Amino acid sequence: MNKTLLLIICDFLLLNLLALTNWEKAVPATPELKPVKSAPAANAATKDDDLVAVMKQSLQDEQAQRDQLADKLQSTQTTLQQRDQNLAQVSSTLATTQQTAADLSKKYAAASQDASLTKEQLAQLQKDLAERQAEAERQKKLLADLEKQQAEAREKIENLNVSVKVAEQEKQMLRATADSLKTQVEAERQERIKVQATTTQLAQGVGQLAESSTALTKEIRENRPINVNVLFSDFLANRVQTSFTGTRPGLFGTKTETKETRTVFVTDGHDTYALLHIDDTPFDLIGPAWDWNSLKAELSNNGYRTPSPALTFLAVDPRVAVLPVTAAQVSALGVKPYQTALEPFKFPDAVLISSGGAGYGEVPFKLDPTNPSYVRMDNRLVRRLFGDFSPSRGDLVMSKTGELLGIMVNSDYCALINNFLPAQTIRTGDDLATRPTSAPLNDLINRRRALPLRLQ
Repeated sequence: MNKTLLLIICDFLLLNLLALTNWEKAVPATPELKPVKSAPAANAATKDDDLVAVMKQSLQDEQAQRDQLADKLQSTQTTLQQRDQNLAQVSSTLATTQQTAADLSKKYAAASQDASLTKEQLAQLQKDLAERQAEAERQKKLLADLEKQQAEAREKIENLNVSVKVAEQEKQMLRATADSLKTQVEAERQERIKVQATTTQLAQGVGQLAESSTALTKEIRENRPINVNVLFSDFLANRVQTSFTGTRPGLFGTKTETKETRTVFVTDGHDTYALLHIDDTPFDLIGPAWDWNSLKAELSNNGYRTPSPALTFLAVDPRVAVLPVTAAQVSALGVKPYQTALEPFKFPDAVLISSGGAGYGEVPFKLDPTNPSYVRMDNRLVRRLFGDFSPSRGDLVMSKTGELLGIMVNSDYCALINNFLPAQTIRTGDDLATRPTSAPLNDLINRRRALPLRLQ
């Protein structure tokens, strides 16, 4: 509350108290004097005297008290007169005070209004103060964080200064080392140039020598025959089992034909085939040509079995048949295909291997000028023939360098295999009835009949 307003209110209350007090009732009352009854005559004069003396003394004391009371009354009356005068003055002052109180009431109302406004301003100020205190706390916290960061940054700067000094020292040492190494490098570069020149000359000579050596090695390898026993062992390790199952019409219903044999794979570097003679299949070229109902061909080795999608008869001779195989099938069967011979006539002798693996031996062969796709095997001059077998159709003929020359089409002639051009192809499956096989088989029969008698 405003101090000025509080003092005004206190003055107003004091004046009202002085004006409303009844000062007349404040005069003390005069004590009532009661007559003293005279005592009857006593038995003896001494007692009366004593009593009179006591009474006199009491009267004196009473008179003294009255005198004192009279003095007090006089003093009180004087005081009362002064108070009456003061009351008059207070009455005059009260009127003035009442007027002043009225004025103060107006001022109080105005002050109250100002106080309410001041209260709102005080609330706003308190709110602003709280916000400023919160902002101050936030700034204080931010300042603490900044001081912490500054301390960390100062520490990092000190560490960096140390690192920079160390780096400068290392740089000076490296510069000195680099200058020393530069001199050494220059000297070594000059030396290297000389060595490089010498090396170039040596490399040219070595390259020429290597080319000559490679060519010589290749020529030696191509012209060096492989031991016949090694060739036969390799043949046995790379054979696969082939099996055929076919059905055709017979005199008394459907007839089933099965054939099984072991053969090898041959490749021209692009395609790979299993090489067969027609006698290893359910078909023949004697006749009649049947319309087969179904045909199934399968290759197997080491427990792995895989079907073949077609049987192809080659253009080189209608009796030579092949089954196409993929690289994945070759890998799964675990065998090595034989390469076709690029130079089949490099050696005068060839290695003849029985199709069943019963025997093998070296056999001379000769070209047939009228039929360059065939060579004639001289069975009369078989040398180092091992095993109990006679050369016949279906036997494989290998070059002495381990390449495949061809397959025997009869007991005297070998068809050279240097390509896989097809003459006829029969797709395997159970739906051969919808794809008549008599036409391609008749074509193969006619091709065989067109060959010279010695080749048939």
